[in-house]
Amino acid sequence: MPGRGVVNLTDYTCSGIPARLGHSTDPRITVLTYVLLTFVFSSVFWYLTSATPLVAANAAVLMTYAVAAMWCPAAAAVVTRLLFQRNLKGFGFGWGKTRLQLLGMLLPIGAGFFMFGSAWLSGVAPFNTEKAATVFSLSFIPVFLFGIIFNLFAASGEELGWRGFLVPELSRWMGFTAVALVSGAIWTAWHFPLIFFGTYHGTGPLWYSLLVFVPSVMGAGLVLAWLRLASGSVWVAVFFHGFWNYFIQQFYPALTVTTQAGNMMLGEFGWFVAFAYVVLAAVFWHYRYRLPAFVQSSR
Repeated sequence: MPGRGVVNLTDYTCSGIPARLGHSTDPRITVLTYVLLTFVFSSVFWYLTSATPLVAANAAVLMTYAVAAMWCPAAAAVVTRLLFQRNLKGFGFGWGKTRLQLLGMLLPIGAGFFMFGSAWLSGVAPFNTEKAATVFSLSFIPVFLFGIIFNLFAASGEELGWRGFLVPELSRWMGFTAVALVSGAIWTAWHFPLIFFGTYHGTGPLWYSLLVFVPSVMGAGLVLAWLRLASGSVWVAVFFHGFWNYFIQQFYPALTVTTQAGNMMLGEFGWFVAFAYVVLAAVFWHYRYRLPAFVQSSR
């Protein structure tokens, strides 16, 4: 549906997407190189994580490995850019439209409130009034700010790779639907070693974690690809990813009484998150016509 909300190709390129013209390297080669490097770099920390016993004394070490693994996509992207392009242009370091940056921040907060609020009201996972007194106190502000900053830092490592590099490179020869599906599939597969051999899974059976995780990440991949391409900025993806990780994994769970039904419903490996991401993905896919003309096609 060309015409409505189409961004000028020249402006869009200047905002952070490598131009088709003057970019002679075959994007298939750069994408393959990037993916191979990402998995090679990450394998070091996947191994270290799987070889480290899951005990309280190792919590700091495991967190370090997790953050290091999250920065492997960024490291691979930098190496690939320097190898083929001899510079670091194209990551989308510009700010873009503020309204999209705000959308990246507010959407995780709103979606999380809806999901956890539903659990509170239904009684599946009641609101934790004792913890709420701490969370909504002045003394919690430094903890809140540190949590936001830390999660944004960790998310930056992934997003500089997946959305800063991979999505723009795929868009050089694919339409939006293909870009979203391929980037989402690679991102999903990247998590599998930690799910199968590490500690990154839910409290229920492994098959259930996979059942809800795959549609969640595929849906998130589409949303993040849309935000990246619509804004020309990688920061909107960083905000969305960082805020999502903090509010869905830490802030709202702190306000929620832990129950078995709640664990199956909420969090990274809850069925409600999978449902929410599928709905969000459908909405953002519907508005693909608002993307720049050369990525609107669903071929």
